[in-house]
Amino acid sequence: MSDRTVGISPAILVLGIGNLLWADEGFGVRAVEAMQRDWVMPSNVQLLDGGTQGIYLVDRVRTADVLVVFDAVDYGLPPGTMKRVEGDEVPRFLGAKKMSLHQTGFQEVLALADMLGDYPKHLLLIGVQPVELDDFGGSLRPQVKARIFPAIAMALEYLTQFGVVAQRRGDSSADTHDLPHPSLGLTAYETGRPAAEVACRIGDERVLASLSGRAHHPRDPHGERQ
Repeated sequence: MSDRTVGISPAILVLGIGNLLWADEGFGVRAVEAMQRDWVMPSNVQLLDGGTQGIYLVDRVRTADVLVVFDAVDYGLPPGTMKRVEGDEVPRFLGAKKMSLHQTGFQEVLALADMLGDYPKHLLLIGVQPVELDDFGGSLRPQVKARIFPAIAMALEYLTQFGVVAQRRGDSSADTHDLPHPSLGLTAYETGRPAAEVACRIGDERVLASLSGRAHHPRDPHGERQ
């Protein structure tokens, strides 16, 4: 567990995980993207698009005293429901009903950080129950997109206990180094999507074509192989 020098501001990591290419799976990344766009954070707070990097995030997690995670989570609740989980319960919710490989990978990240003795002292998961996952190239459904700003507000409120005072951003000078490339920004991503007649909605047609004539397992509604 982290043991920083008394009097020094805690190292805080706000992490969005998920896959932008599978509809509501992109919630976590979109949340941290919007947070960076709209808010100026203190220097001890880092906002990061963790995507589906899995185990490659371990060094970032190990340096954090406080970790806040945005993600699409199958809580077994009505679609679009937002739920927060804290502390030791977080790994359990990330893996109880995993929807994609990134969640198992992030459980492993937390376990490895713990094993190495650098587990975050404070851990918060802000998750939203997805509406739709099996839509390759799709974006957030309205019920999930509507949770972005409430999720950010929840994160900002949580961080006040660590002395974090965020300021509304008054210009477009946000540092996007650790966020999605501008070409994958929400507006560009949604407006640039081809029509359904020319863009396969269940995967990459080139890959699906290569499987033609061979036994293969289709994706189930949660994005996993059956």
